[in-house]
Amino acid sequence: MIRFADINNADREAMAGSVEPLLLRATELVIKTYEYLRSVPETASILGWETGVDEAHLEERRRFFSIWVSRTLGMDTSEEFARYLFRAGQYHAGHGPRRIHTPADYVTGSIGLVLSAFARYMAEAQLPAELIATAMSGWSKYLTVQLNQMLMGYQVAREFEQGELAVHILVYGRLRPILGGKDFIVHTHRDSCASVLLAKFFNYYPQARAEALERVWSSEEKNDSLWVEVKPKYVALPGWRVLLNGRDLYYEGGFETPVKANDEIAIFPPGR
Repeated sequence: MIRFADINNADREAMAGSVEPLLLRATELVIKTYEYLRSVPETASILGWETGVDEAHLEERRRFFSIWVSRTLGMDTSEEFARYLFRAGQYHAGHGPRRIHTPADYVTGSIGLVLSAFARYMAEAQLPAELIATAMSGWSKYLTVQLNQMLMGYQVAREFEQGELAVHILVYGRLRPILGGKDFIVHTHRDSCASVLLAKFFNYYPQARAEALERVWSSEEKNDSLWVEVKPKYVALPGWRVLLNGRDLYYEGGFETPVKANDEIAIFPPGR
């Protein structure tokens, strides 16, 4: 997405040239953002602040936002920050410690509020108009990329909990420290197969993909299309074993085997 957004050298130079006045107002941005969220009935209700602010909760929110502002002004494009944003999207979907679900509209709207604040701070600092225009171009591209990453995490988290069936997934070996646990519950719809459930699991925990999966490209020719569509697929790396209720799916049933409520899938890395 960074490549697609085409954040060029001119954008980066202008963004860097605007950092000092933005940094000087960073504390104000954090404080006023939560004053605003508290003043809007819908967001106050989402945060549980209708009758008053929980100070411990407010401190948590400010701390998170302060870290995000710092990394944003540093124009962080690291893989680690991409994972951080993805996880932030999952938290907004209600998968954080407080289980607060923030509708995606407000996630998108908040990015717009930040961009508006950036433009105002630069204008009030009396930066040259040309610098402000180029810097805002860069910040808009960069924050749109961030928004895409957060909404991806948000969507994956919402899908993770959808479905009438609850299936256990157990992981072993080096997956445990990577995922921070060994036993997970994934929900899916009736008549789903093991491949659908595993796709949900690895979408939710993308940090496990590099360990267990290899991306391959599959071509598909449709009758109503004038060209062949090429789509990515993931297949298990050699040596990995996936068991459904103790039976290895490579040899019994395959990954299109239907799953039922309270089924158990176990994932074993090679060399366990």
